[in-house]
Amino acid sequence: MLTRELLDQTAMKLYDFCQYPAVRHRILQFIGEAPDTERFLQLHEEFLHSDIVEQLYCEQDAQGGWGAFRSKDYSVKKLFPTSQVAIRRCLYLGLTYDDRDILMLANEYLEGVLTGEIPAKCLEKNKRANPWQTAEICELLESIRPNNPLCDRTFAEWNYIARCAYQDGQYSYERDCAAQHEVFLTREARLVPMQPGLLLKRRTELGEKIEEAMLCHLGESAYHNGYFWAECPEILPEEFVGRKTRRWFHAFNFINQFQGGSRYLSHVVKWLLQNQNERGLWDYGSQVKDPWGYFGNFSTNRKYTHNRVVDCTMEILSFLYQYLENNPPSEG
Repeated sequence: MLTRELLDQTAMKLYDFCQYPAVRHRILQFIGEAPDTERFLQLHEEFLHSDIVEQLYCEQDAQGGWGAFRSKDYSVKKLFPTSQVAIRRCLYLGLTYDDRDILMLANEYLEGVLTGEIPAKCLEKNKRANPWQTAEICELLESIRPNNPLCDRTFAEWNYIARCAYQDGQYSYERDCAAQHEVFLTREARLVPMQPGLLLKRRTELGEKIEEAMLCHLGESAYHNGYFWAECPEILPEEFVGRKTRRWFHAFNFINQFQGGSRYLSHVVKWLLQNQNERGLWDYGSQVKDPWGYFGNFSTNRKYTHNRVVDCTMEILSFLYQYLENNPPSEG
Protein backbone atom coordinates (compact mmCIF):
# COMPACT_ATOMS: atom_id res chain seq x y z
CA MET A 1 0.00 0.00 0.00
CA LEU A 2 1.20 3.50 -0.82
CA THR A 3 1.89 5.58 2.28
CA ARG A 4 3.32 9.04 2.77
CA GLU A 5 6.43 7.57 4.41
CA LEU A 6 7.05 5.25 1.46
CA LEU A 7 6.51 8.04 -1.05
CA ASP A 8 8.83 10.43 0.78
CA GLN A 9 11.52 7.74 0.83
CA THR A 10 11.11 7.28 -2.94
CA ALA A 11 11.31 11.03 -3.51
CA MET A 12 14.57 11.20 -1.57
CA LYS A 13 16.02 8.48 -3.79
CA LEU A 14 15.61 10.87 -6.70
CA TYR A 15 17.08 13.64 -4.52
CA ASP A 16 20.23 11.54 -4.09
CA PHE A 17 20.25 10.49 -7.77
CA CYS A 18 19.99 13.99 -9.27
CA GLN A 19 22.10 16.97 -8.23
CA TYR A 20 20.11 19.50 -10.28
CA PRO A 21 18.83 22.25 -7.90
CA ALA A 22 15.42 22.58 -9.57
CA VAL A 23 14.75 18.87 -9.09
CA ARG A 24 15.93 18.87 -5.49
CA HIS A 25 13.91 22.00 -4.72
CA ARG A 26 10.73 20.42 -6.07
CA ILE A 27 11.35 17.26 -4.06
CA LEU A 28 11.60 19.33 -0.87
CA GLN A 29 8.26 20.89 -1.77
CA PHE A 30 6.81 17.41 -2.25
CA ILE A 31 7.96 16.11 1.13
CA GLY A 32 6.75 19.27 2.86
CA GLU A 33 10.05 20.64 4.12
CA ALA A 34 9.67 23.98 5.89
CA PRO A 35 10.62 26.88 3.58
CA ASP A 36 12.83 28.49 6.23
CA THR A 37 15.33 25.65 6.60
CA GLU A 38 18.88 26.28 5.44
CA ARG A 39 18.68 23.49 2.87
CA PHE A 40 15.43 24.77 1.36
CA LEU A 41 16.58 28.41 1.25
CA GLN A 42 19.81 27.51 -0.53
CA LEU A 43 18.07 25.31 -3.09
CA HIS A 44 15.33 27.89 -3.61
CA GLU A 45 17.88 30.51 -4.62
CA GLU A 46 19.64 28.07 -6.96
CA PHE A 47 16.27 27.00 -8.41
CA LEU A 48 15.30 30.59 -9.22
CA HIS A 49 18.45 30.99 -11.31
CA SER A 50 18.42 27.55 -12.93
CA ASP A 51 18.26 27.29 -16.71
CA ILE A 52 14.64 26.10 -16.84
CA VAL A 53 13.46 29.12 -14.83
CA GLU A 54 15.76 31.43 -16.76
CA GLN A 55 14.13 30.24 -19.99
CA LEU A 56 10.68 31.15 -18.73
CA TYR A 57 11.90 34.53 -17.50
CA CYS A 58 13.69 35.47 -20.72
CA GLU A 59 10.91 34.30 -23.03
CA GLN A 60 8.11 36.08 -21.14
CA ASP A 61 6.89 39.12 -23.07
CA ALA A 62 6.00 42.62 -21.89
CA GLN A 63 2.35 41.66 -21.38
CA GLY A 64 3.28 38.83 -19.03
CA GLY A 65 2.52 36.04 -21.48
CA TRP A 66 4.45 33.93 -23.95
CA GLY A 67 2.64 34.80 -27.16
CA ALA A 68 -0.89 33.61 -27.92
CA PHE A 69 -2.81 32.18 -24.99
CA ARG A 70 -4.01 28.98 -26.63
CA SER A 71 -3.55 28.91 -30.40
CA LYS A 72 -0.12 27.87 -31.56
CA ASP A 73 1.42 29.65 -34.53
CA TYR A 74 3.02 26.75 -36.40
CA SER A 75 4.95 29.13 -38.63
CA VAL A 76 7.05 30.24 -35.66
CA LYS A 77 9.40 27.94 -33.78
CA LYS A 78 9.23 28.96 -30.13
CA LEU A 79 10.44 27.35 -26.94
CA PHE A 80 6.97 27.89 -25.45
CA PRO A 81 4.34 27.64 -28.19
CA THR A 82 1.55 29.24 -26.13
CA SER A 83 1.16 31.16 -22.88
CA GLN A 84 -1.00 28.35 -21.53
CA VAL A 85 1.84 25.86 -21.99
CA ALA A 86 4.35 28.17 -20.30
CA ILE A 87 2.12 28.91 -17.30
CA ARG A 88 1.40 25.22 -16.74
CA ARG A 89 5.15 24.60 -16.87
CA CYS A 90 5.71 27.28 -14.21
CA LEU A 91 3.21 25.57 -11.93
CA TYR A 92 4.62 22.11 -12.62
CA LEU A 93 8.13 23.26 -11.72
CA GLY A 94 6.91 24.64 -8.40
CA LEU A 95 7.22 28.36 -9.06
CA THR A 96 5.13 30.56 -6.78
CA TYR A 97 3.55 33.99 -7.24
CA ASP A 98 6.55 35.84 -5.78
CA ASP A 99 9.33 33.93 -7.57
CA ARG A 100 11.09 36.41 -9.85
CA ASP A 101 7.67 37.96 -10.61
CA ILE A 102 7.13 35.41 -13.41
CA LEU A 103 3.75 34.18 -12.18
CA MET A 104 2.82 37.62 -10.87
CA LEU A 105 3.14 38.99 -14.43
CA ALA A 106 1.43 35.89 -15.82
CA ASN A 107 -1.43 36.50 -13.40
CA GLU A 108 -1.78 40.07 -14.71
CA TYR A 109 -1.70 38.75 -18.27
CA LEU A 110 -4.47 36.23 -17.60
CA GLU A 111 -6.59 38.87 -15.88
CA GLY A 112 -6.08 41.13 -18.88
CA VAL A 113 -7.20 38.38 -21.24
CA LEU A 114 -10.23 37.70 -19.06
CA THR A 115 -11.30 41.34 -18.95
CA GLY A 116 -10.61 41.89 -22.65
CA GLU A 117 -7.76 44.36 -22.10
CA ILE A 118 -5.37 41.91 -23.78
CA PRO A 119 -6.59 40.31 -27.03
CA ALA A 120 -6.38 36.51 -27.08
CA LYS A 121 -6.89 34.54 -30.24
CA CYS A 122 -9.56 31.88 -29.80
CA LEU A 123 -8.96 28.43 -31.20
CA GLU A 124 -12.50 28.17 -32.57
CA LYS A 125 -14.88 30.82 -33.82
CA ASN A 126 -18.20 29.71 -32.37
CA LYS A 127 -20.24 30.27 -29.23
CA ARG A 128 -18.85 27.15 -27.58
CA ALA A 129 -15.28 28.41 -27.66
CA ASN A 130 -15.62 31.48 -25.45
CA PRO A 131 -16.93 29.81 -22.25
CA TRP A 132 -14.46 26.97 -22.71
CA GLN A 133 -11.50 29.33 -23.03
CA THR A 134 -12.76 31.53 -20.19
CA ALA A 135 -12.89 28.50 -17.89
CA GLU A 136 -9.32 27.55 -18.85
CA ILE A 137 -8.09 31.06 -18.03
CA CYS A 138 -9.88 31.02 -14.67
CA GLU A 139 -8.46 27.58 -13.85
CA LEU A 140 -4.94 28.93 -14.34
CA LEU A 141 -5.72 32.06 -12.31
CA GLU A 142 -7.05 29.91 -9.48
CA SER A 143 -3.90 27.75 -9.68
CA ILE A 144 -1.68 30.82 -9.28
CA ARG A 145 -3.74 32.56 -6.57
CA PRO A 146 -6.91 30.91 -5.27
CA ASN A 147 -10.25 32.71 -5.00
CA ASN A 148 -9.58 35.37 -7.59
CA PRO A 149 -12.73 37.55 -7.63
CA LEU A 150 -12.53 37.85 -11.42
CA CYS A 151 -13.30 34.13 -11.57
CA ASP A 152 -16.37 34.28 -9.32
CA ARG A 153 -18.87 34.63 -12.15
CA THR A 154 -17.34 31.90 -14.31
CA PHE A 155 -17.13 29.51 -11.37
CA ALA A 156 -20.73 30.27 -10.39
CA GLU A 157 -21.91 29.57 -13.95
CA TRP A 158 -20.17 26.19 -14.11
CA ASN A 159 -21.17 25.34 -10.55
CA TYR A 160 -24.81 25.92 -11.54
CA ILE A 161 -24.42 23.83 -14.71
CA ALA A 162 -22.77 20.98 -12.78
CA ARG A 163 -25.50 21.00 -10.13
CA CYS A 164 -28.17 20.84 -12.80
CA ALA A 165 -26.42 18.10 -14.77
CA TYR A 166 -25.71 15.93 -11.69
CA GLN A 167 -28.56 16.95 -9.40
CA ASP A 168 -29.69 13.39 -8.59
CA GLY A 169 -26.19 11.89 -8.55
CA GLN A 170 -26.45 10.78 -12.19
CA TYR A 171 -25.39 12.73 -15.24
CA SER A 172 -28.17 13.97 -17.51
CA TYR A 173 -27.38 15.33 -20.96
CA GLU A 174 -30.81 16.97 -21.13
CA ARG A 175 -30.29 18.87 -17.86
CA ASP A 176 -26.74 19.79 -18.85
CA CYS A 177 -27.99 21.06 -22.21
CA ALA A 178 -30.80 23.10 -20.69
CA ALA A 179 -28.47 24.70 -18.14
CA GLN A 180 -25.88 25.61 -20.78
CA HIS A 181 -28.54 27.11 -23.03
CA GLU A 182 -29.74 29.16 -20.07
CA VAL A 183 -26.29 30.34 -19.01
CA PHE A 184 -24.52 30.78 -22.35
CA LEU A 185 -27.56 31.71 -24.44
CA THR A 186 -26.70 29.05 -27.01
CA ARG A 187 -28.97 26.63 -28.81
CA GLU A 188 -26.44 24.05 -29.99
CA ALA A 189 -26.98 20.38 -29.25
CA ARG A 190 -23.20 20.01 -28.99
CA LEU A 191 -22.27 21.05 -25.46
CA VAL A 192 -19.27 22.81 -24.01
CA PRO A 193 -17.36 20.08 -22.11
CA MET A 194 -17.78 20.13 -18.34
CA GLN A 195 -14.92 22.00 -16.64
CA PRO A 196 -13.85 19.89 -13.63
CA GLY A 197 -10.41 21.50 -13.49
CA LEU A 198 -11.95 24.85 -12.59
CA LEU A 199 -14.72 23.47 -10.37
CA LEU A 200 -12.29 21.43 -8.27
CA LYS A 201 -10.23 24.51 -7.54
CA ARG A 202 -13.10 25.44 -5.21
CA ARG A 203 -14.25 21.97 -4.30
CA THR A 204 -15.76 23.02 -0.98
CA GLU A 205 -18.23 25.19 -2.89
CA LEU A 206 -18.85 22.42 -5.41
CA GLY A 207 -19.73 19.90 -2.71
CA GLU A 208 -18.77 16.26 -2.15
CA LYS A 209 -21.91 14.80 -3.76
CA ILE A 210 -21.42 16.64 -7.05
CA GLU A 211 -17.72 15.78 -7.13
CA GLU A 212 -18.58 12.13 -6.51
CA ALA A 213 -21.12 12.17 -9.34
CA MET A 214 -18.62 13.83 -11.69
CA LEU A 215 -15.99 11.24 -10.82
CA CYS A 216 -18.39 8.38 -11.50
CA HIS A 217 -19.37 9.86 -14.87
CA LEU A 218 -16.22 11.55 -16.19
CA GLY A 219 -13.76 9.28 -14.39
CA GLU A 220 -15.54 6.17 -15.63
CA SER A 221 -15.35 7.48 -19.19
CA ALA A 222 -11.66 8.31 -18.84
CA TYR A 223 -11.00 4.89 -17.30
CA HIS A 224 -12.53 2.96 -20.18
CA ASN A 225 -11.82 5.28 -23.11
CA GLY A 226 -8.81 7.35 -22.11
CA TYR A 227 -8.75 11.11 -21.91
CA PHE A 228 -7.10 12.95 -24.82
CA TRP A 229 -5.60 9.58 -25.70
CA ALA A 230 -7.51 6.50 -26.71
CA GLU A 231 -6.60 2.93 -25.77
CA CYS A 232 -5.77 3.62 -22.14
CA PRO A 233 -5.90 -0.01 -20.95
CA GLU A 234 -8.07 -1.32 -18.17
CA ILE A 235 -5.54 -4.15 -17.72
CA LEU A 236 -2.05 -2.67 -17.60
CA PRO A 237 0.88 -4.59 -19.10
CA GLU A 238 3.47 -6.20 -16.87
CA GLU A 239 6.30 -4.10 -18.32
CA PHE A 240 6.26 -0.38 -17.61
CA VAL A 241 8.40 0.64 -20.60
CA GLY A 242 6.24 0.78 -23.70
CA ARG A 243 5.41 2.88 -26.71
CA LYS A 244 2.26 4.42 -25.24
CA THR A 245 3.04 4.48 -21.52
CA ARG A 246 3.75 8.20 -21.40
CA ARG A 247 0.45 9.06 -23.05
CA TRP A 248 -1.69 7.06 -20.64
CA PHE A 249 -0.88 9.62 -17.98
CA HIS A 250 -3.33 12.07 -19.54
CA ALA A 251 -6.11 9.71 -18.48
CA PHE A 252 -4.50 8.95 -15.11
CA ASN A 253 -4.00 12.63 -14.24
CA PHE A 254 -7.52 13.53 -15.30
CA ILE A 255 -9.04 11.00 -12.90
CA ASN A 256 -6.48 11.85 -10.22
CA GLN A 257 -7.84 15.36 -9.72
CA PHE A 258 -10.99 13.94 -8.07
CA GLN A 259 -11.19 12.85 -4.45
CA GLY A 260 -11.88 9.13 -4.32
CA GLY A 261 -10.25 8.44 -7.69
CA SER A 262 -8.56 5.39 -6.18
CA ARG A 263 -11.50 3.29 -7.40
CA TYR A 264 -10.08 3.68 -10.91
CA LEU A 265 -6.41 4.26 -10.10
CA SER A 266 -5.44 1.84 -7.33
CA HIS A 267 -4.26 -0.70 -9.93
CA VAL A 268 -2.21 2.06 -11.60
CA VAL A 269 -0.45 2.87 -8.33
CA LYS A 270 0.26 -0.81 -7.71
CA TRP A 271 1.60 -1.13 -11.27
CA LEU A 272 3.89 1.87 -10.81
CA LEU A 273 5.31 0.59 -7.54
CA GLN A 274 5.99 -2.80 -9.13
CA ASN A 275 7.88 -1.21 -12.03
CA GLN A 276 10.52 0.84 -10.22
CA ASN A 277 14.03 0.22 -11.48
CA GLU A 278 16.94 -1.00 -9.39
CA ARG A 279 17.38 2.52 -7.95
CA GLY A 280 13.72 2.74 -6.99
CA LEU A 281 13.03 5.24 -9.79
CA TRP A 282 11.24 5.11 -13.17
CA ASP A 283 12.21 5.47 -16.83
CA TYR A 284 9.67 5.57 -19.65
CA GLY A 285 12.35 4.33 -22.04
CA SER A 286 13.83 5.66 -25.25
CA GLN A 287 10.48 5.50 -27.08
CA VAL A 288 9.25 8.71 -25.43
CA LYS A 289 8.41 11.39 -27.99
CA ASP A 290 5.32 13.21 -26.87
CA PRO A 291 4.91 16.94 -27.58
CA TRP A 292 2.00 17.17 -25.13
CA GLY A 293 4.28 16.43 -22.23
CA TYR A 294 7.52 17.96 -23.45
CA PHE A 295 7.09 21.28 -21.70
CA GLY A 296 6.38 19.65 -18.37
CA ASN A 297 9.86 18.20 -18.03
CA PHE A 298 12.55 19.20 -15.58
CA SER A 299 15.39 18.68 -18.03
CA THR A 300 15.99 20.63 -21.22
CA ASN A 301 17.40 17.59 -22.98
CA ARG A 302 15.65 14.22 -22.99
CA LYS A 303 18.29 12.49 -25.07
CA TYR A 304 20.18 10.96 -22.18
CA THR A 305 18.97 8.16 -19.96
CA HIS A 306 19.72 10.18 -16.81
CA ASN A 307 17.38 12.97 -17.95
CA ARG A 308 14.67 10.52 -18.97
CA VAL A 309 14.79 8.96 -15.51
CA VAL A 310 14.53 12.38 -13.86
CA ASP A 311 11.63 13.53 -16.04
CA CYS A 312 9.74 10.28 -15.71
CA THR A 313 10.24 9.97 -11.96
CA MET A 314 9.22 13.57 -11.34
CA GLU A 315 6.00 13.10 -13.27
CA ILE A 316 5.16 9.92 -11.40
CA LEU A 317 6.00 11.48 -8.03
CA SER A 318 3.71 14.40 -8.86
CA PHE A 319 0.95 11.93 -9.72
CA LEU A 320 1.48 9.87 -6.56
CA TYR A 321 1.53 12.85 -4.18
CA GLN A 322 -1.70 14.11 -5.72
CA TYR A 323 -3.14 10.60 -5.40
CA LEU A 324 -2.30 10.46 -1.69
CA GLU A 325 -3.79 13.90 -1.11
CA ASN A 326 -7.10 12.87 -2.67
CA ASN A 327 -7.03 9.28 -1.38
CA PRO A 328 -5.63 9.10 2.17
CA PRO A 329 -4.42 5.56 3.06
CA SER A 330 -7.33 4.96 5.41
CA GLU A 331 -9.69 5.50 2.46
CA GLY A 332 -7.59 3.93 -0.30
